[in-house]
Amino acid sequence: MLSFLFVFSGIIAQAQDSHNGILYLNKVLSADGINQVEAKTSGGGIEVTGVNSSEARIEVYVNKNGNHGSYTKEEIQKMIESDYDLIITVSGNKLTAIAKPKKSFRNWNNSLSISYNIYVPVSCATHLNTSGGGISIANLNGEQHFNTSGGGLDVKGLTGKIIGNTSGGGITVTDSKDDIDLETSGGGIEASRCSGQIKLNTSGGSIELNELNGNIRASTSGGNVDAEKITGELITHTSGGNISLTSMRGSLEASTSGGNIDVQILETGKYVKLGNSGGSVHLQIPKGKGFDLDIHGDGVKTEGLSNFSGSVEKQSINGTVNGGGIPIDIHAGSGGVTLALK
Repeated sequence: MLSFLFVFSGIIAQAQDSHNGILYLNKVLSADGINQVEAKTSGGGIEVTGVNSSEARIEVYVNKNGNHGSYTKEEIQKMIESDYDLIITVSGNKLTAIAKPKKSFRNWNNSLSISYNIYVPVSCATHLNTSGGGISIANLNGEQHFNTSGGGLDVKGLTGKIIGNTSGGGITVTDSKDDIDLETSGGGIEASRCSGQIKLNTSGGSIELNELNGNIRASTSGGNVDAEKITGELITHTSGGNISLTSMRGSLEASTSGGNIDVQILETGKYVKLGNSGGSVHLQIPKGKGFDLDIHGDGVKTEGLSNFSGSVEKQSINGTVNGGGIPIDIHAGSGGVTLALK
């Protein structure tokens, strides 16, 4: 049997067509004061959006997996009743939505994809999990935890503690702040207009950062790192790509084992540390500041270097600029180094 543990009224369960499949259930939540959401599904996506309390609701959509025609609304109803547990409850201001099959399907094409579109008040915490689709979460304040094994993460306009993980897709995060911790093992990461403590990690793609402010950690095992207009502290690493950073303001640590590093710093912070095992390094820093230089590479060149005290060799520079100050540490291994002061 289909299991609806409803402890409230106002359910609309009329099936109708939608771009997300068939709208199987639409439940109004405006009178329930939702401040927590727990949502789980094994075969579909989850979208959670912060809205005015009067607009709060949950929509459940159903799709047929595979590409062998489609079920009628009546067939979907019978399949859910016989083969799935679908539990939707509200208790103590918490919405719980759980969809799971009662059995293992020998043929994936015979199973259903059950997805949620959830609209809740802006001040709401979430725990979201799906093994078969993406997660989109937007316009919320509070603690958010979300995980998917089969899709990407789309994060927008969140404030608070944000922890997300995907094994099967990329990550996009925009206009969010405070404490961000996102990881993927199957795609790239794009982050823009975010601030606070930011931690981003991917095992299988590139990283693109734009207009971030705060304490930022970004690492990838398989792609490039491109960043623009970063303010604060950036620590970034890649094992297999290039690093390109422009319009930087703040402290920086960057390293790669398999590509080049190209950095433009408009305003230095407390330190600059660059490491490269197999490519070149080009660093531009502002002229007229005090620096302590420790630079090593297979050929070291400078542009605009003046008021320098120390030693300049073919493969190294050690000394101070304008009496010393911010440490500039560059180790390029087998690659060349160019330091430009502009």
